[in-house]
Amino acid sequence: MTLQIDTPFRLDTVTCPADLRAMPARAMPALAAQIRRRLIDTVSRTGGHLGPNLGVVELTIALHRVFDSPRDAILWDTGHQAYVHKLLTGRSLDSLRQGGGVSGYPRRLESSHDLVENSHASTALSYADGLAKAFALQGFLDRAVVAVVGDGAMTGGMCWEALNNIGASPLPVVVVLNDNDRSYSPTVGSAHAALPSILSSLGLAYVGPVDGHDVGAVEAALVSARALGRPVVVHCRTVKGKGYPAAEAEKYDRMHAISPPPSSSKSVSAPASVSWTSVFGSALSALAAARPELVAITAAMLHPTGLGEFASTYPSRVFDVGIAEQHAVTSAAGLAMGGMHPVVCLYATFLNRAFDQVLMDVALHQLPVTFVLDRAGVTGSDGPSHNGMWDLSLLSMVPGMRVAAPRDGDTLRRLLAEAVDWPGPAVLRFPKADIGAPLPAIGHIGEADVLYGSPDAPVLLLATGPLACPAINAARRLSQDGIDVRVVDPRWVLPIDPDLAEAASRARLVVTAEDGGVAGGFGAAVVRACPDSRVEVLGLRQEFLDHGSRGALLSEHGLDEPGITAAIRRALA
Repeated sequence: MTLQIDTPFRLDTVTCPADLRAMPARAMPALAAQIRRRLIDTVSRTGGHLGPNLGVVELTIALHRVFDSPRDAILWDTGHQAYVHKLLTGRSLDSLRQGGGVSGYPRRLESSHDLVENSHASTALSYADGLAKAFALQGFLDRAVVAVVGDGAMTGGMCWEALNNIGASPLPVVVVLNDNDRSYSPTVGSAHAALPSILSSLGLAYVGPVDGHDVGAVEAALVSARALGRPVVVHCRTVKGKGYPAAEAEKYDRMHAISPPPSSSKSVSAPASVSWTSVFGSALSALAAARPELVAITAAMLHPTGLGEFASTYPSRVFDVGIAEQHAVTSAAGLAMGGMHPVVCLYATFLNRAFDQVLMDVALHQLPVTFVLDRAGVTGSDGPSHNGMWDLSLLSMVPGMRVAAPRDGDTLRRLLAEAVDWPGPAVLRFPKADIGAPLPAIGHIGEADVLYGSPDAPVLLLATGPLACPAINAARRLSQDGIDVRVVDPRWVLPIDPDLAEAASRARLVVTAEDGGVAGGFGAAVVRACPDSRVEVLGLRQEFLDHGSRGALLSEHGLDEPGITAAIRRALA
């Protein structure tokens, strides 16, 4: 990429949108090139969403030249396409997604230009509808409301619920459709091809299509849209990954999200890491070979949830429904009613969006649907909206629901097989992380695996999923001081196994450790199952966790070896 480095109009001189508006139009191509180079250099180092942001450079420039943020409200859907917006509102990306640094999504604490902490797609139009009504009621008729909707968000049902109301209102909401034919991957469904006619039928004016990489053309379209004084869609055609050949050439996701380079402290001779996601994907494909009733469903996250191998081997048995978790779950209920066994693969945080469907459409009918929740627990750098720490609290309320948390790859394979054998709803949850070494069982208590310690140990440590490893290490350290701890992996964390509850009732102290919120999770269920036992619950505080590394956040919440060790010492003291 060739930059015009002799131009006096530099990205570094833009500290707020007013600086951008003061620049002449002729400076915009060079500025766009500088922004792309900054994105490539920074995100290659920190990790993050590269492709979506390369695709909105000119679009974002035009938005901030036409509208006066934050007086004019600019909402981003989804929020991972807001890196350029951050740069143009005076923020550096050098600390992007790092602990204490700039978030990878809009964040209200960072800037008055960020109105919505929006990483869950298809919500901006509803925010825009409400904001426009609030401005009108208060007489702020000169304040514009703009919703930038892209990356496949229009496959989500909330968009259409909002448009149904926006189109029936006289309020001048401007919907900027960032049309790049993709969500994470190519956009699914039939609505995309018919968007202009559908939007006109809903009562919205239509401007476009516009070349989203021509700042002048986008500016002119936005000025025209604002002048209409009514609900309007500005249709911008963009290219995901624009300006970076490696991203443009990537056929699947155009470098949607990239990981930071490996730490230089890692030994070059260390074995290659294996992710929970990849082990699950292989395990599901292996099960499907012998079980023709197995089908897979995902919500615009085919490869990120490990379904690539399954889709290649069984293309007719996988369904990507777009960013539509509610539909995914109820469609799975229909598949189960029809004799199939659907495996619904979602990020744990996105299951929240379909709780009513899990409860009333699957559980009420006790249908055999398996939910596989990737990114469960602490996800780290993606921040508060992506930490999958709410699923256990929600699922503990669902009658007949079983929830499993594997501690290693072997346990994942066994639990997945048990889940699809179960005649009702079941859940398998695992984190965004690498799988560690196998942790063999030395005994059993009902369905639970004993991993360490003697049967008469006074302390029973119940560690869920990948917390089994730090729990064993904590028990070994305590044994050096004469404190005998028995470590047990419940495997099925909800509901509580009666045999495990009976063993807990005999222990002097029961300690539970889970990678989830403490309210209504595994530990809370143990407390209810063992009302006469002393139970110390270790888990995540019920609050929105800041972005940072998974290891650092677990340590902060006492869910590493030192934290578990210290908690047991305190309890015994």
